[in-house]
Amino acid sequence: MTENVSVITLFVLSGFNETKNYQAYIFALTLLCYCFILLVNVAVIVTIILDRNLHEPMYILLCTFCMNGLYGTTGFYPKFLWDLLSPVHVISYSGCLIQALVMYSFACSDISILAIMAYDRYVAICRPLQYNSIMSKQRVILLVFFSWLTPFCIMAINIFLTSRLKLCSPYIARLFCVNWIIVKLACFPADTLVNNIVAYITILIYFFHGLFIVWSYMYLIKTCVHSKENRAKFMQTCVPHLISLITFIVAILFDVLNMRIQDSKGLPQMLQNFIAIEFLIIPPIMNPLIYGFKLTKIRNRILGFMTFKMKSTLS
Repeated sequence: MTENVSVITLFVLSGFNETKNYQAYIFALTLLCYCFILLVNVAVIVTIILDRNLHEPMYILLCTFCMNGLYGTTGFYPKFLWDLLSPVHVISYSGCLIQALVMYSFACSDISILAIMAYDRYVAICRPLQYNSIMSKQRVILLVFFSWLTPFCIMAINIFLTSRLKLCSPYIARLFCVNWIIVKLACFPADTLVNNIVAYITILIYFFHGLFIVWSYMYLIKTCVHSKENRAKFMQTCVPHLISLITFIVAILFDVLNMRIQDSKGLPQMLQNFIAIEFLIIPPIMNPLIYGFKLTKIRNRILGFMTFKMKSTLS
């Protein structure tokens, strides 16, 4: 194969090699999982949009969180389901870059939204008298806009730099496209210095997002320790956020560790596949369920709607 990027028009997703004997079962489970993700996230989104009493910063951010979950999972599940039904597991060069952009921007947007949600809880509990002026609807909408636009632009730069590399292999040992692995397919010797610099800057940016979340919760815990009312607020509104945060971080860390040890072939391919996609399974399911059950207003609205529909059906 010549060292010409135009030669590679298709990538082979070799992560499917170990699924051939179980594709029917995996397809059924994946379809059920994706339908459930759509159901619970859409239920929370529609509930918040239709109920004007929920047009508050915390619920607007939750709605954004669920929308981002749908964005990320839509970038993976339809193609994955199609591949499970297909005897050939390939993706076009441009389609691969787009999928990598969606996956990375989804993950980074999640971190940005979690950081904004942590700040929202900090202001609500630590500076309640200034909450309405600091977290106005206009400011929240602006923060939401940047939580989507900034990760998308940062990831677009990373993907653009990757698209300039000459690749010498079409095989991706995953179930979906990952920018880091595409860069590893570059012909040797390849000038990936700029790619690595931008990648580390990106990691640093979102590492500081994580530090900001830790800082917010240090002040939250310090404030709540001495007040019974604040402790109640913390348990009601911050615990779901903490569970979402921990779930997301654990899923991402497992995937990063999996990518680091993938070359050693130390884990079975099926286990590697599950670790690679768990951030597309657990958080999109857990987040709407946790908030739906924990936040009283949303739980009451959803249960009220379900009760109304059941009564209408029976009558």
